[in-house]
Amino acid sequence: MLRVMTWNIRTGGRDRGGADRLDQVVQVIDEQAPDVLALQELRGFDRDGLMAGVAGRVGMTPHLARSCLGQPVAVLVRPPYQVVDAGTVRRPFHHAAARVVVATSAGPFTVLGAHLYPYSGGRRRMEADWLVRAVRRAPGPLTLVTGDLNSLDPGVDHTERLAGMPILYRRRHLRRGGGDVDTRAIARLLAADLIDLWPSVNAAAPEAAGRTVPTRFGGAEFAGMRLDYLLGTHAVAQRLRECRVIRGGAADRASDHYPLLATLDLDAG
Repeated sequence: MLRVMTWNIRTGGRDRGGADRLDQVVQVIDEQAPDVLALQELRGFDRDGLMAGVAGRVGMTPHLARSCLGQPVAVLVRPPYQVVDAGTVRRPFHHAAARVVVATSAGPFTVLGAHLYPYSGGRRRMEADWLVRAVRRAPGPLTLVTGDLNSLDPGVDHTERLAGMPILYRRRHLRRGGGDVDTRAIARLLAADLIDLWPSVNAAAPEAAGRTVPTRFGGAEFAGMRLDYLLGTHAVAQRLRECRVIRGGAADRASDHYPLLATLDLDAG
């Protein structure tokens, strides 16, 4: 079984003038032991050996995608899974998108780890289109889009939740020139025949169970939302055994996002 996890660790696991949360981040990763790990908001991980240091602590090999405007992202892989190809999705993402292809018993498994634009639904929609093109270029049918997509689920009514947010943060999720909730980024990915893995195996669970922000650490810009996703092709969804939000313990305070973990019926190739 292959365990894949996505997690926004907030500003590299360190707060300016505040606490260093990296030990808690490492603790959560060690406890969950994912085979493939997509991380976002890796501030400072592109210098001073920080990426290699954290990857070494959790026993994984990192593949970092640097950012010119925002923060890096990375996809890490644990042995015995082997990476056969890796790089970046070469488009001007505000943050970045990493591409890693892992050898499995069922063929190449492509993971796209992304962090979409936080402030504008139109820009997120454009970045989602770039991810769709990367999915279509994948070397086989097993492809997973994962990360902090900063976007709301088009299948949920968000009106009441957004109404209670300060306008500064609410407008990030509204379409320009009107009050409609902007869910276009996720809608574009779903229209490309990707499956949203969390609801696909948690249909009987309350919607709140899938929310990934905020944690007990905080997050004034959030109002109880699901912003972190695992979106797989049909070939991936058919191999899905479990998908859950990791709560409790260090995960409550290591970041303002909770990790999202899925178990797939795949073995190392």
